[in-house]
This record gives sequence, C-alpha cells and structure tokens, in this order.
Amino acid sequence: MTPVRSALLAAALATVCASAPLTAQDSPPFPLEGLVITASPTPRPARSVATHVTVLDGEDLRAGGATRVVDALRGVPGLSVVQNGSFGASTSVFLRGGESDYVLVLIDGVQVNQPGGAFDFSGLTLENVERIEVVRGGASALYGSDAVSGVINIITRTGRGGARGTVSLRTGSYGRRAWAADLSGGADRAAYSLSLARDATDGILARNNRFENMVLSGSVRLAPDERTRASVTLRVADREYHFPTDGSGNLVDDNAFTYADETTVGIQASRRLSDRVTVEGFLAHAETDGGTDDAPDGPADTLGFYGFTSLDHVRRSSADVRANVALRDAVLSVGGELEEQSQRSFTESLSQFGPSAGRSEYQRSNRAGYAHLTGESSGVGYNAGLRLEDNERYGTSWSWQMGASVRVARDLRLRASASRAIKEPGFFETFATGFARGNPDLDPERSLQWEAGADATVAGLLTLRATWFDQAFDDLIQYTGSPPTPGAPNYFNVARAAARGLELQAEVARAGWRARGGWTWLDTEVVDPGLDDGPGAEFVAGEELLRRPRHTLSADLTRVVTDRASVSAGVRRVGERADRDFSTFPADRIAMSAYTVVHAGAEFDLAALGSVVIRGDNLLDADYEEVLGFRAPGRSFSVGVRVALGGR
Repeated sequence: MTPVRSALLAAALATVCASAPLTAQDSPPFPLEGLVITASPTPRPARSVATHVTVLDGEDLRAGGATRVVDALRGVPGLSVVQNGSFGASTSVFLRGGESDYVLVLIDGVQVNQPGGAFDFSGLTLENVERIEVVRGGASALYGSDAVSGVINIITRTGRGGARGTVSLRTGSYGRRAWAADLSGGADRAAYSLSLARDATDGILARNNRFENMVLSGSVRLAPDERTRASVTLRVADREYHFPTDGSGNLVDDNAFTYADETTVGIQASRRLSDRVTVEGFLAHAETDGGTDDAPDGPADTLGFYGFTSLDHVRRSSADVRANVALRDAVLSVGGELEEQSQRSFTESLSQFGPSAGRSEYQRSNRAGYAHLTGESSGVGYNAGLRLEDNERYGTSWSWQMGASVRVARDLRLRASASRAIKEPGFFETFATGFARGNPDLDPERSLQWEAGADATVAGLLTLRATWFDQAFDDLIQYTGSPPTPGAPNYFNVARAAARGLELQAEVARAGWRARGGWTWLDTEVVDPGLDDGPGAEFVAGEELLRRPRHTLSADLTRVVTDRASVSAGVRRVGERADRDFSTFPADRIAMSAYTVVHAGAEFDLAALGSVVIRGDNLLDADYEEVLGFRAPGRSFSVGVRVALGGR
C-alpha cells in the first residue's frame, strides 16, 4: 500500500473511531428517500425529474444475494452489460446504444472514468453501497465530458442509529471465497460507515483464471450546525485478474494477468449563507495504477513475442464550487470547475528480435463554467442548464440540457427532455506515437438527443413507465490503418451513428409480493462509416452498432415470507447482437445468438445467530457468450452467513 493510501486509511479510521460513540436518533441522518441527487445540481423529488431515472437500493440487492454492481445493472432497462468472459474480466456497459465510454461513472460524485471515458466495472462490489442511481440521457451540461448516454452514480452507505458492525462469509462455485466486515452508525449531527471486503474465485477456465479483489470504502458525513454540511468519502481497491486467453479467446498462456490499484476520494462541504443562498465546494481525486504482466512461460519460451509488461498511472483531480440561489419556485445554480488529468505509461516487450521499451507521459487541464435552473410549480417540474468547457488541448465546447415533467392527472405524469453532450478524446487517440499516431487536432465526440415518456400509477399498486428516446452521435473518432497521406495521424473525427428505442417498466407490490419487469427495444445504425468500410471495419454503413442487442427483457419477483425470510427470482433475456470475429482477418461481423439466464436467491434471518443468504446464478446452465470467443460463467451457487453486532 502506498504512503498516500496509508495516510488516507489512517485518517478514515481515526475519524470513524472518533465518531463511534454518537447517540442514536429515531430518524435517519442525511435522508435521501424519494430524492434523486445525480440528475441536477441539488437533490430533487423523483417526480420532478424529466429524464428516465432508475434507483437501486443496496439492501434489496444484497438480500437477493447480489455481490457485484454489474449484477445489479443487468436488469436496468436501456442498459447492456458486456463481460469479457470469467469473473474479473474487463466489463463494459452500453447505455441506450451509445459507446461503452459514453457512460459517466461516479462513486459518491467522484468521476472515475479514464480520460476519454473508458471504465472497467469488474472491480465494483455492492458492499457498503447505499444506492445506485442510473440517469439516462446526456448530462454534459452538468458533468462535462463522458456523460453522453447517461450517468451511473454509486453512493456509499450512510450510517444510522447506534454503532453497528457486521461480519459476513461466503463460499460457492468456481472456488468462490469471500469475506466482509463493516462498521456504521449515525446521529443528528454525524454519520459514518466503513467496510473492508475481499472476494476471490478460481475462475471458469481450467488454468490461470483466478480473480482477487479487495475493497476498502467508507464515508463520514457531518452537520456541525443547521447551516453547514460536510462529507468525506473514500474507496481503495486492489484487484488482480489472471487470464490464459488471447484476443480471440484461445487458451495460450499460463501466467498472464492484469492488475489495478485504485483510490477515490471526495470531500464536499456546503454552507447556507442566508435563507436563499447556499455555497458548495467539492474536491475529487481518482487515481489508478494498473497494467499487464505476461512473463515468459519458461526457459523454452524464446520464439516470437514471448513477454510483455505494461504499467499505467492515471490521475484525475478536480475542484468544483457553486452557489445555489433559491428563487420563488426554483433554484438557480451557478458554478465553475477546474480539472487536471494525467497519465504516465511504460511498456516492455520481449521477443526473439530483442527487447523493446516505450515510455510516455500525457496531461491536460480543463476549465468549465455552468448555470442550471431547476424548479417545480403547479405540478410542473422543469430544468435547464448550460456549460462551457475550455480544454487546453481541444478548445471550447458547449453543452446544454432542458426538460419538464408535467402532472396531467393525479396518477399520470408526462416527461420530455433534450440535451447536447460531449466526450473528450482519449490520451492515446491524441498523443500516440509508434505503430499508431495520435491526432492532436481531434475534437470531442458529440451527441444530440431527446426523450419523451409517461409515468402512471394504477390503483396505488401498479407503477408503469414508458420512455421513447432518440440519439445522434457525431464526430466519432475512428482509427484507420491507411491514413489519407503518408505520415498523417491514424485517428480522425469522421464517423456518425444513431440510436433510438423504447424502454418499458412495470412494478407492482402487494401483501409481501413485489414484481418488477422491463423491456427495451433498441435500433442502432451507422450513418457514416468514415474512412474505413467493408469487411472487418468497425463501422459499416447501414449496419447496427456492435454488441447492442435489439431486444432485452428482464423480470424479478420478491416474496417476503415472514419478518425473517424472503425469497427472490429473476429472468433475463438478451436478444441477438453483432460482434466481430478477431480470429479471422479481416475480422468478420458475426451475429451472436440470443440467450436466457435465470437466477434465484433467499435470505433467512436467524435472530441472534445472524442471517443466511443463498444465491444461484444461470440456473438453467445456459451456454452463451457476451463477447465472441469468451464463454460466460455457467451454473453457480453461493451461500453466505452474516452476523450483526450492536445497533438497533
């Protein structure tokens, strides 16, 4: 563990220890019930948000036996999860047909995407997660780059009541072994939570496929007086994934692995200066050390390219200050943000032709100013926002969003919104040298999108939601192996694509039963393939975008049997989608078959002995792939016990 991590851990532990004796209160501190905090500068009632938002409750997810964030996201309408094989393999999310780097990922408000938008979900677990908010649609007007198709905000648990600790153990298929310990508590002036968890598995392949993941997370939230709020959140994670496969899924290696050490810190403070004006400040820091290690398999491994090592250190740090001014029926938020991004990389290759090494160091800064108006009056919730980015590399860019939610009857609301969003180029696309040459003149990729929907409640039991969306993606950055002129860059803003679709949701709750279902119809199309077209091209005119299923269906049923027992089950159907076969040259487009997976779980409270959680995944043992050539996990089971101490 680095000195920086050690200092952060010590500070978090000291804060929690100092806060532990707090007196419990009957009402939870810092409540979020019924509010959405990700879709606007200030928390808003869910009814007044114009975009389609899904809120997932952490306790409900854990009660059903889910342990990973991607397990929770798979059932969200409009969202597709693509895992590159076994547990711990690179995992991406596609939202409403956008690219995988079009989804901004926040951990307690801290942006954790790589510069350029990429993010690997494989290491995100549900321990110490209070809730997950999924906001669809462009949100660059509030968050800047990467929030093109939507935002996923993972919010750490807020402690409640007297000091309470839990210890849990879990074991299961594929050599699964996991443990977790947490401590939390809260009163009217302070709340805290701290969790340490480790999860390991031998993987689904016969050799070199284990995955280990350890996560420390915590938060401290303070309210020293009626006018002041402050919070500190921390997440430190170390993971290692071993893989024997090449780019086509063939078993070729006995000792290759990837690793990542991640640190995320957020510090937030607000002060109400008057009855109308509140000032907020937010400091965010996300840092990753990761890479690949593929040493020679043995003394006889001396032919071809037989060894490779890489190391990347990526950092994003930002400071955001805003003022929220309360008007008659609205809040005007005006603010500014400064951000620094940097990356240092090292690679070394071993081959029969001799060793070779490369080093690179990139950095860029960004300044932004924004203004947002949000309000609700006479059954109409509305928002409008504008943001100007000034990046030292690609210049200035404007983003905007607007929307309204209108109550047309007691149990019926209509929603509509539109937005313009951007995604900045990645460092490699801008600065690469060697086999590929970056283009320092790249512009951000851009999207223009709108959605319209309706929310209805029937007899106070059944909730229905329908949303139609339409998106146009312009200035897509494309790689070409044949630059227009000798010595020209390999990356250009030349391609265009579009996505449209329908999201349907239904939920009913009655007498201990709760049923939820969702269906998504998605239509994507390459409008302009750019410089490359034909066999093997990523973009083919008139064809659908890769790895986006046209149809996705999910349904979940939960039954609370008694105060001490609940059972749940779910099914997910993913339709056909296109992929590329990288075992051929050029890489042919392949139609991936549809598949259906079923899961079930149960939780039993054994009173003083704790609780037992049972989970079964892919119960029908479906044989399927989310990425061509990389088999997904088959049928698996796990059982866990959890013991709680203290609290109420």
